Amino acid sequence: MAKVCIIGPSKRFFSGISAYTICLANALSKGNDVSALLLRNLLPKFLYPGKGQIGRIDHSLRFAPGILPFDGMDWNSPFSWLKAYRFLKQQKPQVIIMQWWTSSVAHMQLFLAIANRLKIKARLILEMHEIVDPLEERILPIRLYSRIIGRLLMRIADAFVVHASSVKDQAVRIYGLKEDNVFVIPMGLYDAYYMDGDEQMAKDKLGISEEFVILYFGLIRKYKGVPCLVEAFNKLPPDIALRSKLVIVGEDWGDEPSLGDTIGALPYKGQITYKPEFVPDEMVPVYFTAADVVALPYMRTSGSGVANIAMAYGKPLIISDIEALRESVRDYEGVMFTPVGDSAAIAERLMQIYREHKSGKPLIYSPPQNTWDEVAKRYELIFARLEVSK
Repeated sequence: MAKVCIIGPSKRFFSGISAYTICLANALSKGNDVSALLLRNLLPKFLYPGKGQIGRIDHSLRFAPGILPFDGMDWNSPFSWLKAYRFLKQQKPQVIIMQWWTSSVAHMQLFLAIANRLKIKARLILEMHEIVDPLEERILPIRLYSRIIGRLLMRIADAFVVHASSVKDQAVRIYGLKEDNVFVIPMGLYDAYYMDGDEQMAKDKLGISEEFVILYFGLIRKYKGVPCLVEAFNKLPPDIALRSKLVIVGEDWGDEPSLGDTIGALPYKGQITYKPEFVPDEMVPVYFTAADVVALPYMRTSGSGVANIAMAYGKPLIISDIEALRESVRDYEGVMFTPVGDSAAIAERLMQIYREHKSGKPLIYSPPQNTWDEVAKRYELIFARLEVSK
């Protein structure tokens, strides 16, 4: 067994990266001795767009038995940093996997990376979910800070993991990394959220009487392209739109402030359910079971956990033709691509799936085989490359 410590966010500021950290730790724990060092308070509460959900305890994902978590390390508490360092010393990991997704925690990560280099001497793998967060990219001081701290971290790291080849190219170009040190490992399917259920019962629970349900699920942020999906729905002919329900659900991070007003002014506003709110884990299966198609009109992204939930459910998936997404869902038969920002193309795809639905054609597809066990195996190949002794 290799001794592995995974550094990522705790469930206090729950996000897709929190879920990813747990799923990766659980998969690696089947063949390795795994611990988790969790970043608990990521930034001042008033700066966090999802501050109303901080500290929720109703998340169903749990670390597997045998994984020792340290929860946690706070952005403003050097004492917690010292405790985190002591945790690392006690665990004596041979390899550390550090999640990189936002510069708000970069000072904590840099402290841990330097402490590791000086004292622990584990191999350090930096897993890059974002090269630069889309919101941070728009704010010059934060963008510069992110890249400066990022470069410092990357000088200390031994290897890097990204989720698509196009993201690897971007990381190599922006940070000057050596290609041989950057490994591509696709995300595993989020089948932990899968629950077999009855579609009609799910629709009844959501109060949906329409025969055709279009689901957008996930954070509502500018780069997610939700207004483009709303515009596409408005382009549907009346005989389809009036038999359909567009469900938009997920936390609103405040950079699409006019979306509610836009929906309220549409002729089909009665056919749109807009819930800008956090979705508890027990409701995730309800939304995906009720959906006849999942539409993700992203303007940019390096990957999508929501797409991995949709594929776990075998749902038809309409998604933007972005290189990283095309690579991550290429083995899924139920995917349809549309040009970025093209509402007419999205409307055309929605009509196509609606007609197939009306014809009685089964619209359930086999999920691709990118399991978390496969993710763990590919990580173990990197351990071997780094000569992590077992």
